[in-house]
Amino acid sequence: MADSTPRTGSARVSGLRSVAIELPDLERAERFYTEVWNLDVVTRAHDVVYLRATGADHHVLAIHRGPLPAIRNVTLRARTRAALDDIAEVAVEAGGTVAHGLHDADDPAGGLAITVIDPHGRVVRVVYGDATHGDARVLADRPTRLAHAVLNSHDVPATQAFFEHVFGLVLADRTRIMAFMNCNSDHHSLAFADSDNDALNHIAFVMADIDSVMRGGGRMRIAGHAIEWGPGRHGPGDNVFNYFIDPFGVVIEYTAEVEQIDDLYRVGSPDDWTWPPGRVDQWGVSVGPTPELRSAQRAVLFVR
Repeated sequence: MADSTPRTGSARVSGLRSVAIELPDLERAERFYTEVWNLDVVTRAHDVVYLRATGADHHVLAIHRGPLPAIRNVTLRARTRAALDDIAEVAVEAGGTVAHGLHDADDPAGGLAITVIDPHGRVVRVVYGDATHGDARVLADRPTRLAHAVLNSHDVPATQAFFEHVFGLVLADRTRIMAFMNCNSDHHSLAFADSDNDALNHIAFVMADIDSVMRGGGRMRIAGHAIEWGPGRHGPGDNVFNYFIDPFGVVIEYTAEVEQIDDLYRVGSPDDWTWPPGRVDQWGVSVGPTPELRSAQRAVLFVR
């Protein structure tokens, strides 16, 4: 790798817990994400449904009723109670806004929370002491947890700097099109894609194994949702993938075998991550990314 400086995980956040989105047909969304995508309903409230995977996180996806497909926030989990105060303080110093100071979280997972908005309008909730499930397990063909969320950025260096300073994230790899940000043993929990807007690029869900990623692709195709990119294996992260577009235009990914890294991992540069002409992953056999996928990766904006 190009950079000889060791990387470390974040001292402030331990991982990506959940993503909240808005969709116009909540009932249809619930059917898709339970019957096809294989999540389970934890609870419902007024105009929102909370969905869990098979792991310990209380929920990994919150779907709110809204006029258009949109992203409300990404939720990170703090390592300590004190980290919430630290994040709120440095967010303002870094040019962000604390939209909601320390408070009892207003979702069924509970705990304490703060909400930060970065200078480009990305909304990040950070929680501590939220509820978890005691029956966590890994099941074939069902998502276990979130792997990562990728957010577009019209200014990746500025976005990267904000998330490093405020949340303690660390660059794992920089390719020609993306900065991969690390906070725990997963290669990346967030990534920022070079773009001309600041939309949600995609949400990735960890599956039990490669077979589950592949059977998930078959299940989605039978349900009328084509594989828009995949199957393949990425370079940074070394994870196997299949990408899809949900019924509302949100890009979602099944993935497995996310690379686990430690302090000895060396940061890669774009020169470390190049492919021969015509290839977009390690295997070189995948279909896509399709024009439809590329369009959808720019269409779901943060709620203002």
